[in-house]
Amino acid sequence: MHDWIETLAALQRRGEPCVLVTLVEEQGSTPRDAGAKLLVTAERSYHSIGGGHLELRAIQIARDLLASGARTPLLERFSLGASLGQCCGGVTLLLFEPLGRVCAEVAVFGAGHVGRALVPLLAGLPCRVRWIDSRAGEFPEQLPPGVEQVVSEEPVDEVDELPPGSYCIVMTHDHQLDLALAERILRRGNFAYFGLIGSRTKRARFEHRLRERGLAAEAIARMRCPLGLPEVRGKLPLEIAIAVAGEVIATYGAERDRQGQ
Repeated sequence: MHDWIETLAALQRRGEPCVLVTLVEEQGSTPRDAGAKLLVTAERSYHSIGGGHLELRAIQIARDLLASGARTPLLERFSLGASLGQCCGGVTLLLFEPLGRVCAEVAVFGAGHVGRALVPLLAGLPCRVRWIDSRAGEFPEQLPPGVEQVVSEEPVDEVDELPPGSYCIVMTHDHQLDLALAERILRRGNFAYFGLIGSRTKRARFEHRLRERGLAAEAIARMRCPLGLPEVRGKLPLEIAIAVAGEVIATYGAERDRQGQ
């Protein structure tokens, strides 16, 4: 009876956005009773609210919501008559709930103490996370849902595999690797956010070296270092992780506001 819950859980584990369509009210003759569920992704639909033209129309509305990036639930009433190509004669009320929309594609470089504190926080947000390190043994045995583990001997090369508009967070165990990652990320340029763990002294040192490597001042200025909301103070890994997660939320929240969502 509740197979849709398992389907929804599987979609959420994969980080795949969907719309949950629920038949919330029925009047007269309808193909399914109230409570029937339909899950719709950009490519597939799962379960059923009765089939026929009503279901086809519901799938179309759901995919329009996905395409527009809508986050607000929608209620639609349908008369099951000739205009809808149905002959039931009843009336249904459908609730459309957009779920699992990814607000940020995040790449976390480094599986040290702060990375291990940060990634579970990001996994609980509308983020899709790639967690990258060359040291397989540093990752926890159980990854949070929606997190992809990437063990790479050349973490810098992983920058080229990220989708445009990614959030890049660098917190590795090696300052030289941090510098190489910073250079590759800044040269690529098409990121939404780039944060580098470290002090103001580290930033000054990195700015000098990046200028020596030919990076323009306006490119270097996009690097957040120290990273994280400055109002969240503390040196514990979890305190730093909360500050960084807060900055990620603030960044994608500001982007949503600009888009009027």
